[in-house]
Amino acid sequence: MEYFFSGHVFKRMTERGLSPVVIRSIVETGTIIQEYPNDKPYPSRLILGFCENRPIHVVAAYDADEDKEYIITAYEPDTKLWSEGFTKRR
Repeated sequence: MEYFFSGHVFKRMTERGLSPVVIRSIVETGTIIQEYPNDKPYPSRLILGFCENRPIHVVAAYDADEDKEYIITAYEPDTKLWSEGFTKRR
């Protein structure tokens, strides 16, 4: 599988001290907490993972025909907006 990072996500990763290796690991081993099957041009999902005990949400879209993963954004979820386990919005 090939991974593609948007310009937006590179900017956010730099601001948040996250590397492409960390983001790829979260996509591969994290927990899918929400799916968006009707997103265009490809279905996407919200994935929860951790980097040095920091919770990280990654939004990624998968093109099954080409076996390509598009990383859209990555961020540390706000405790005011997410439940204690960072899997449900308050």
